[in-house]
Amino acid sequence: MRALTIGQVARQAGVGVETVRFYERQGLLDAPPRRASGYRQYAPEMVARLQFIRRAKELGFALKEIGELLSLRIAPDTTCGEVKARAEAKMADIDAKLRDLQRMKAALAQLVDACSGSGPTSQCPILDALESHEAAGRTSPHPAHTAVTGASADAPPCAREVTP
Repeated sequence: MRALTIGQVARQAGVGVETVRFYERQGLLDAPPRRASGYRQYAPEMVARLQFIRRAKELGFALKEIGELLSLRIAPDTTCGEVKARAEAKMADIDAKLRDLQRMKAALAQLVDACSGSGPTSQCPILDALESHEAAGRTSPHPAHTAVTGASADAPPCAREVTP
């Protein structure tokens, strides 16, 4: 079994050298032995562990969760059901994030639709909504704004009220 340098391990795993060091500091990787010269000596199996970490991150797992998955992998009494439960919990987290993103997108789309793109920025409903104390999903009326569906006849073209 040939020892690998940190650069070789990082390259083969598709991560950066600093990422390898970071995962060591986070406890996801054991600190490798060092040669007399001080260089780290990584076992070839470390590439697979780094790839596991990278793939788990791509699926949305946090580093703490990845550490737990790695622990489950080596625990002799762990069942596949325990791993599945964690994956299902992660799916639920992702679903919640998707709902939040859809809500944000809908609110932003409503703001974009309310703005004609002309007129002074002092009467822009997008900027008004961001300055509003209710900017997290709702806007408060600007003096030039009148209704959810449009603006008064004397309001500038960019001034329309928005309520996501």
